[in-house]
Amino acid sequence: MKKLLLSILLLLLSVVSYSQNNVVDEVIWVVGDEAILKSDVESMRRDPAWAKIPGNPYCVIPEHMAVQKLFLHQAVIDSIDVTDQEVSREVEEELNSLVMQAGSKEKLEEYMNMPFSQIREDAFENKKNQAIVQRMQESLTKDIKVNPAEVRRYFKDLPEDSLPFIQTQVEVEIIMKQPVVKQEEIDRVKGLLRSYGERVLNGESFSSLARTFSKCDSWRKGGELGYMGKAELDPAFANVAFSLTDPKKVSKVVESEAGFHIIQLIDKRGDKINCRHILLRPELDPADIDTCIMKLDSLAEDIRQNKYTFEEAAQISDDKDTRNNHGLMSRMIVANGRVESTSRYTMSDLAQTSPEVARVVEGLQTGEVSKAFEMYNKNGKSVCAVVKLKSRIKAHRANVQEDFQVLKDVVLNNKKQDFILNWIKEKQKSTYIRINEEWRTCEFEYPGWVK
Repeated sequence: MKKLLLSILLLLLSVVSYSQNNVVDEVIWVVGDEAILKSDVESMRRDPAWAKIPGNPYCVIPEHMAVQKLFLHQAVIDSIDVTDQEVSREVEEELNSLVMQAGSKEKLEEYMNMPFSQIREDAFENKKNQAIVQRMQESLTKDIKVNPAEVRRYFKDLPEDSLPFIQTQVEVEIIMKQPVVKQEEIDRVKGLLRSYGERVLNGESFSSLARTFSKCDSWRKGGELGYMGKAELDPAFANVAFSLTDPKKVSKVVESEAGFHIIQLIDKRGDKINCRHILLRPELDPADIDTCIMKLDSLAEDIRQNKYTFEEAAQISDDKDTRNNHGLMSRMIVANGRVESTSRYTMSDLAQTSPEVARVVEGLQTGEVSKAFEMYNKNGKSVCAVVKLKSRIKAHRANVQEDFQVLKDVVLNNKKQDFILNWIKEKQKSTYIRINEEWRTCEFEYPGWVK
């Protein structure tokens, strides 16, 4: 019976869709009960990121997708998941960066040859799958440990040019200011939100309106945020959301750090609430951005003239996290089995946090204060900023005395990679895999696909 069902599935998958020229979208791989289509490979091959990956894309891409499906299948079995909220911020930051690079949403749509809503949807799905795979790998390797003796033994006989290369690290201070939005623009946004609230009260679906108009990534779920505690939400948003009692009503307009919202209660469960919302952000006039940049440039010049220190000037920053840290940017890392804060960034780390800041820091000397520039903050809002390069630790070959933690991480990662490789090999043996004949001639990274 199982073989019969599988045969029917393969038959159905073999005739997935037709183009206007009646060309079948071919199923080229099947991994378990998941199909990999030729169109999937072609779509990924057009992604500029894959142009930098060595090897035949028609071999590398489907194998990458097949490996991902192995982990995603195991994640379902082990109940490993990632919430939309966990990836939404990364997606929005990535999209904001792409829009800035392209010049506008319209130019990005033209380059990608698809509407922005589809770009957003694809980016979200890809980012969420990546996060699930990473969490699944972390779950599989969480009990792997290394001790100091293993670290010293591993590096004892390595020649110097084989030692890990420690990338350049930087410490950066920042001052962020939000351009002043004209009151008429704020009134326009509030008026729109009130009109949406009235439409809901007149019988329209809040979820449908959220999918159409909301600027929060929760639009994909009709604005629904899922069960969250008060501390997980913006204080102003939480105060209004937790005061709601009637699921049929809509809140007044509330302002948070992310923008302006209307909120609808779905359910309360203990000290958590589930609600949906529509988020709108006032649009900035280019003149407002120019004015903000001019003011920050003036402040930066005062700092260069020693009228204030950068740390003193940082007290006027609109970003409370860096303001409370005298302007110093920091991030959370896992070290020695604990979550710790560090102010050191590699340039790749900094680019992930803020590509705009990374581009500016790249051209600064230690102690130099930048010109003002526009960037997106963690809430996806456009802000203006100046930065100072506090320190730059030059790249060097690792040594056990100064870089023991780095070397320990190398040994630990090697052990984890060996474990993952063996896991993939065993998973291949126990998973149904079918590859079309013309796709079998590749030199795969992981042997065992062709049985």
